[in-house]
Amino acid sequence: MQIKTLIVAAALTLSPAVAMAECSWGHKSNTASQCGEGQAWDSDKGACVDLTTS
Repeated sequence: MQIKTLIVAAALTLSPAVAMAECSWGHKSNTASQCGEGQAWDSDKGACVDLTTS
């Protein structure tokens, strides 16, 4: 009986970590706030691009 309790406790303890890892797997987390000075986020390219001034 104690082994079953230990396994259930371990599963319940680890499930949030597994769920968070599953959510962020393969997703880029870049945003406009990560672009350098003189750059802006281009959602079509999925990257920071240099701003052009005329």
